[in-house]
Amino acid sequence: MAKIVPLFSSSKGNSYYIQGNGTAILIDAGRNLKQLEAAMSLNGLSLRDVRALFVTHEHTDHISALKVLLKRYDIPLYATRGTLDELVRTDKVPACARLNVIEDIVETADFRVERVETSHDAAESCGYFIETPDGRRASIVTDTGYLTDSAKAAISRSHLAVVESNHDVNMLKSGPYPYPIKRRILSDYGHLSNPDCAAALPSFVQAGLTRILLGHLSPENNLPSIAVSEAMRSLSAAGMTADSDYIIDVAPMETDRRSMLF
Repeated sequence: MAKIVPLFSSSKGNSYYIQGNGTAILIDAGRNLKQLEAAMSLNGLSLRDVRALFVTHEHTDHISALKVLLKRYDIPLYATRGTLDELVRTDKVPACARLNVIEDIVETADFRVERVETSHDAAESCGYFIETPDGRRASIVTDTGYLTDSAKAAISRSHLAVVESNHDVNMLKSGPYPYPIKRRILSDYGHLSNPDCAAALPSFVQAGLTRILLGHLSPENNLPSIAVSEAMRSLSAAGMTADSDYIIDVAPMETDRRSMLF
């Protein structure tokens, strides 16, 4: 089976390691290189085994390690044209970087990776649908104000999905964030809320999704227990049972040796 290791997942940093048949790719590198290497070492992993790095968009919590990482490790970088242009314009990638545009689908290191449309306030954000060398399928869909048709289709084809469950709406509205930031997060170009994530999950499980990782939870505006409870209520209301029809967990904000087979 394939394996995903959620190294970091929150507004403080995001990175996911996906392995299949001994080959691995990395989705995002949103902490500094020292923290990323330490997180991988804690899980018995190494960046030297990563054959490709895919970036979802150019926000700092997804690219912090990028410039130093690509100088030290000869790993090809894949992203949309808009994201790559923004990374080059803002000097976030070294001159030596091997940059590759993903227009639709790429095949690299025996992985098949498909771009998934997201809606976020970035140059050209995306998620990814990944088919591993052993034929397992996973989707990474975070940093989106709503689930696009592309995202819904990808998740419905997946064995495992990381789906954003960023905030509890009441916590966000009553919290300390300035109004313009609250409005941004709640907009169609912001982040997916707990109720919006929860409402979508039953159709995905019905389509065959069995492994769910709730991702990119806000440290200030959410709690893992709230996100999981809301998701499970929605699934239960649709007649689905945890540990029978699906397995659910939360991608950790800080590395804690958590992984999921799929």
